[in-house]
Amino acid sequence: MSAPRHPAPKHLGRRITALALTATSAVAAIGFSPAVAAPATPTAVQAVGASLPFTIVEAENSATNGSKIGPGYTQGTLAAEASNRQAVTLNGGQYVEFTAPATTNAITVAYAVPDGRSGSLSVYADGQKLSQQLAVTSKYSYLDTSWIAGSRTHKLYDHARLQLGRTVNAGAKVKLQVDGENTAGPYTIDDVEFENVAGPAGQPAGSISITDRGADPNGANDSTGAIQQAIDAARGSGGVVWIPPGRFKVGGTINPDGVTIRGAGRWHSTLLSHHLIDRPNGGGNVRLHDFAVIGEVTERNDYSPDNFVNGSLGPNSVVSGLWLQHLKVGLWLTGNNDNLVVENNRFYDLTADGLNLNGTAYNAQVRNNYLRNTGDDALAAWSLHAANRSSVFANNTIVQPNLANGIAIYGGTDLTVRDNLIQDTNPLGGGIAISNQSFGSPFFPLAGTITVSGNTLIRTGSMNPNWGQNHPHGAIRVDAYDSPINAQVRLTNNRLVASPWSAYQFVDGGGAGRAVQNVVVDGGSIEGAGTFAFQAETTGSATVSNVRATGVGRAGVYNCAYPSGTFALNRGAGNSGWDSTWSGCSWVEPGSGGGTDPGPPTGNLAAGKPVTATSQLQSYPPANTVDGNPNSYWESANNAWPQSLTVDLGSTQNVKRLVLKLPPSSAWATRTQTIAVHGSTTGSAYTQLAGAAGRTFDPGTGNTATIALPTAVGARYVRLTFTANTGWPAGQLSEYEIYPS
Repeated sequence: MSAPRHPAPKHLGRRITALALTATSAVAAIGFSPAVAAPATPTAVQAVGASLPFTIVEAENSATNGSKIGPGYTQGTLAAEASNRQAVTLNGGQYVEFTAPATTNAITVAYAVPDGRSGSLSVYADGQKLSQQLAVTSKYSYLDTSWIAGSRTHKLYDHARLQLGRTVNAGAKVKLQVDGENTAGPYTIDDVEFENVAGPAGQPAGSISITDRGADPNGANDSTGAIQQAIDAARGSGGVVWIPPGRFKVGGTINPDGVTIRGAGRWHSTLLSHHLIDRPNGGGNVRLHDFAVIGEVTERNDYSPDNFVNGSLGPNSVVSGLWLQHLKVGLWLTGNNDNLVVENNRFYDLTADGLNLNGTAYNAQVRNNYLRNTGDDALAAWSLHAANRSSVFANNTIVQPNLANGIAIYGGTDLTVRDNLIQDTNPLGGGIAISNQSFGSPFFPLAGTITVSGNTLIRTGSMNPNWGQNHPHGAIRVDAYDSPINAQVRLTNNRLVASPWSAYQFVDGGGAGRAVQNVVVDGGSIEGAGTFAFQAETTGSATVSNVRATGVGRAGVYNCAYPSGTFALNRGAGNSGWDSTWSGCSWVEPGSGGGTDPGPPTGNLAAGKPVTATSQLQSYPPANTVDGNPNSYWESANNAWPQSLTVDLGSTQNVKRLVLKLPPSSAWATRTQTIAVHGSTTGSAYTQLAGAAGRTFDPGTGNTATIALPTAVGARYVRLTFTANTGWPAGQLSEYEIYPS
């Protein structure tokens, strides 16, 4: 079988030419563990990324009599592969007890047990032991990929999901405990996803159920033929194939061209398959919705297509609402995948990439997905055989890729990476890589404009033991490996937090001094970097403006072009915190800046967020309330009460204080508006946070009203309801600010 049909070991599949930099501290290179400050609360940092149907609570921030491990960054250790670089280990009789952050009836646990062990772990809800236990196994963990230079045994964690059989409210205690019957330990618990799972959806009218064609919902008999029969029947009528609740064994592949396949929900309808769709030239118009595909892939074999989708779905296809687990790759996409949409999916525990656009993709939209514990790039666009063009990776959340990068762009034209959240990368990669590394031929280098904007990267960047005597990757890397960077590279408004090594890196990974050029870095922040804000190691140039840095461990700039030449780092206006330049070209271990956890956001959570209103008057839209301009304002329809204004914070955040403003001009006379505050985690059911009361806005004191809640409350959607205004018969507001403390 040809290599492009299956994911070749592209990461370090051939020995990378060493960069001849002197490593002054071998211990620093591999065993270094930057100091990490534990977050103040278990609330996850998430200003961007996917909108998720669950809330993650970290074990190390929960009540326990077990042993906390980490923070640690040493390759191949449990601490390094944990989210937040910390976890809790439990032995006999020990527990970790979580506080449910919202209404919950299901949990997904990130855990590790020693190699060769399987068993169970007891679960308690509000002190009562559940009859069902959490199944655990090392079967899918401890992955060895000796052909990938620099890798070690990795993928130490796995995920187990469990429906509790009951619903618990926010504040309930959910405990994982090692009881006498639990013998697979020691158990290491990373975190738990708390979720309120809807019941199974009903069968769509007119659809064809796979059970009507003989599929076995108990998984005893193979259902491949029955599923294909249902597809063929639906294709003839232009209908929908229905996967009812059940677990269906699918040992073969299916051809879904031209049909919609819909399940009852990813917690309810499950296909047991490691190789479901394999089409070199799919017919297109495929719609895949709301089911799980769970495989039995325990090793990485790059010559076996152990992927959910291997090849092409064809143009104008959609993959939405799926749960993909224990596969090699989620979607390895070759052939025609133009206008493909991959959204709202969850990827867990894969031995290689989450998704790879392997050339030819045009206008592919990969958005709002959650990818965790991948064995290679979580998301990649690799322009082999033809260029990927005009495609977008947006609003995805990526946690713990345990080899390579969070997102990697290898060649291609006019590609965009925006508003993603990437956390905790491990060896051989960083948060985002923009690269001309080819891994094969014919390869189509970067061209047009490559846009990387609005992303948040936390604890990303890692050691690559193949480059010289160990060499670090930055959080964002622009790499002229194999050919110069001639595309326009635009890195705008990215937030780089707690980078273990450098924040930005410009390099030729092949060590030939090829140019990285046409790079503009504009806006954003560097909030902790172990070594440098900017690490330049090849020829070329970049222009940097409006980048604010704090907590840089060694110096603002490391500028040592290899093997010779210069790199021009042109400083525009608005920069701060990275003025110094490292003396010499010997490598250095991190200082105290990197690896610190930012904790929850501390500023105005509502700034720039989506906001809606029940009405608006003329050219006074609700967006004016989150634009940072106190002189622009929203006004509702007049003489029509009540009116409301609702901001979407993007994820559940702690809400403690609201600051409401009207324009400061004295032309705005003192007025009192009657305002109530409600909050919601879902956007549907709202809870009162502050009752209706008169809020006085006085120009003499800044035209500001503050509403302080008694305690911080978790909410994603925060709504103001206006029922009166003594100054004008409408709701009015110029700035709507929300703070966590």
